[in-house]
Amino acid sequence: MAPLALPDLSIRQLEYLVAIADAPTWAVAATQVGVSPSALSQGLAELERRVGVDLFESYGRRRVLRGSAIPVLDHARQVIGLTRDLHDWSERMRTARVGRVRVGMIDVAAVVHFPAVIRSFLTDRGDVELTLSVGPSAALLRDLRDGHLDLVVCVEPSSLPVGIEMEALFSEPLTVIAPPGATIADPAGWGPWLLFPIGSHTRHLTTERLREIGAPIRVAAESHQPDVLLQMVTLGLGWAVLPVDPSVTDVTIGPELVRRQLVMAMRTGSLHDPAVDELAEQLRTA
Repeated sequence: MAPLALPDLSIRQLEYLVAIADAPTWAVAATQVGVSPSALSQGLAELERRVGVDLFESYGRRRVLRGSAIPVLDHARQVIGLTRDLHDWSERMRTARVGRVRVGMIDVAAVVHFPAVIRSFLTDRGDVELTLSVGPSAALLRDLRDGHLDLVVCVEPSSLPVGIEMEALFSEPLTVIAPPGATIADPAGWGPWLLFPIGSHTRHLTTERLREIGAPIRVAAESHQPDVLLQMVTLGLGWAVLPVDPSVTDVTIGPELVRRQLVMAMRTGSLHDPAVDELAEQLRTA
């Protein structure tokens, strides 16, 4: 039996698909990939033809990506991310450029859990260019998926993103933190709450557990930054659920509410710099 002929897809066409999925309009997507809107449209029409499946549907004068096209989009993201890795590798081989490690961490990982690892790596590997990006887990995982980061330390998501492999680092306790002098004996009297934004895994874990114990959930403010939430607690604006910082004394520390899993994530099959593996091993043993 003759082997099945694979569709002749170009990297450029896949790049167009990712751009149109992420950009607010076709014009913005075209600008991002450096072509005219008509060239973008023609490239995507050719991608549809080669895949053999309709990827877009019309809403009035707009064309939007079909839900059924998500597997093609996931494939495009993987191919582009891995192609960036290949390009970086070839540049290192061609120019003998020093190693490069692009790390993303949630702020508590960068500031509380692993600053010693980062400092030690920088000291021991002065030949490696290390960049550190701090942000919320979802944004870091997107940048990892798209090839802009090599390694991420974040909160374990509820579902594993396509093209990403993860391993557990440790389980982190999250504790109820109240303004100075607050009474914490009865959960019915807790709040109002200063929480991570809706959509974050930590927010989901926190609110589910609060419901289980009968604590009212009235949200006064949201922030991705634990330091901002903690500062609002010290000002008496509400209660929070955060990792405990032993140096903070001007708040009321309540019970442990829930635990969240911190993980290390990398692209599956990535052709990354060997220094990435070295840093990953240091994070595992920290």
